Amino acid sequence: MKRALPALRRPTALLAGGLLALGIISVVSAHDGDGSAIEDIVGAVDTAWLLIAGFLVFFMQAGFAMLTAGFVRSQETANILMKNMIDACVGGISFWLVGWAFAYGVSDASNEFIGLGNFALNQFDSYADWFFQFAFAAAAATIVAGALAGRTKYSAYLIYTVVVTGFIYPVVVHWGWDTTTWMGAFTDDIWLGNGYVDFAGSGIVHTVGGIAGLMGAIAVGARLGKYGPNGEVRAIPGHNISIATIGMFILWFGWYGFNPGSTLALSGGGAALAASVAVTTTLAAGAGGITAMLWSRFRTGRYDAGLTINGILAGLVAITAGTATVDPWAAVVIGAIGALVMYYGVQLLDAKFRIDDPVGAVSVHAFAGIWGVIAVGLFSSEAGMAAAGYANPQHYGLFLGGGGEQLLMQLIGIAAIVGWTAVTAGILFFAIKFTVGLRVSEEEEMRGLDLIEHGIDAYPDFGPSGSGIFGATEVGGGGK
Repeated sequence: MKRALPALRRPTALLAGGLLALGIISVVSAHDGDGSAIEDIVGAVDTAWLLIAGFLVFFMQAGFAMLTAGFVRSQETANILMKNMIDACVGGISFWLVGWAFAYGVSDASNEFIGLGNFALNQFDSYADWFFQFAFAAAAATIVAGALAGRTKYSAYLIYTVVVTGFIYPVVVHWGWDTTTWMGAFTDDIWLGNGYVDFAGSGIVHTVGGIAGLMGAIAVGARLGKYGPNGEVRAIPGHNISIATIGMFILWFGWYGFNPGSTLALSGGGAALAASVAVTTTLAAGAGGITAMLWSRFRTGRYDAGLTINGILAGLVAITAGTATVDPWAAVVIGAIGALVMYYGVQLLDAKFRIDDPVGAVSVHAFAGIWGVIAVGLFSSEAGMAAAGYANPQHYGLFLGGGGEQLLMQLIGIAAIVGWTAVTAGILFFAIKFTVGLRVSEEEEMRGLDLIEHGIDAYPDFGPSGSGIFGATEVGGGGK
């Protein structure tokens, strides 16, 4: 019987294909040859593509959860997982109520600064578009959690995730991707180059999340014991490199929704563009990982697993802006430089400014994201700009002979994004700090956020819950 199965597969597949073809033919015939059936099919395929891409981006929440959980101490695992869970929940509600309205909302009062329509999706039915953009908004908020891990009140987290997904991030989306905006590439009145080019969000998504995380890390302060009295930087290792690695691969997989999905359709050349984007995304990730691995060996004498993970992610972040406009060789260069930007970003925050970022979120997402936006103005090809549908492809990368106008526009755009996010997130975090409070007490931090905030150990067989929650003064566990 086992040998007979392969013989049955071909006729079964032919039968299924025939039935599908008959179904399509019958639908087309039912529309009296007016072409509307073909339009319906094309529209359905494009909608399905956008939904599937959105599903992949949403699955990145699992990747962020595993990555950050692996990079924090064992007594903070449940806390960081709770934050990732609530990002998806709160992000969905706030982006439904006001986030979409501020980003893309259509009304008579819409302007170049902010959208002002379709609150709570009123008079709106483009649900696939909303779902895809919601997944991006939730990703931007999740980035912040890693930078504040290990010492932030859960109640404070609930406040800032609402504001990030409901206001700070949507305004930047309006600037960069809406059609009624001062700097975007899709307006009727582009005033410099192609407008700000950020195909899938190196600046709009990742830099926003990274800069918000930076402001939060400044406001909350470093973890206990991170910096010594003489200025030395003390390593506080994450407790599980295995799940961090799994998280990285889930994120990489989700990036194939993030970047190729940003074509928004498969019709009209979208399928070929998505295939190109998948290639540049892959090459940048690979170059980032290899560069981080070799550079860590050169600088430290070890092949550092944590830096390699973040090198891959930095390569992905860096290519996200120009993934549709650069050639494959340029994607390798952009990803490799992104990993170096990440590496020296970590050194800068730790050694120079003593800003504690437990998972490297600021360096991976903000610094590599800024580099990715700039790289568009350096490496984009004229053919890439044209294939991606930008209006003025004669303005392309400086290094390829396209002049400096596009680079100037990229610098203006990313400066606006960084400035807006730093100011608004700074106000937000310091307002929380001086009102409801941003940081847990020293005792709570020492005993572990899992027990104090959630009454649970992620690893009850090895953790302190058997006695610690009933009065123990010390907590053992990973990373201390």
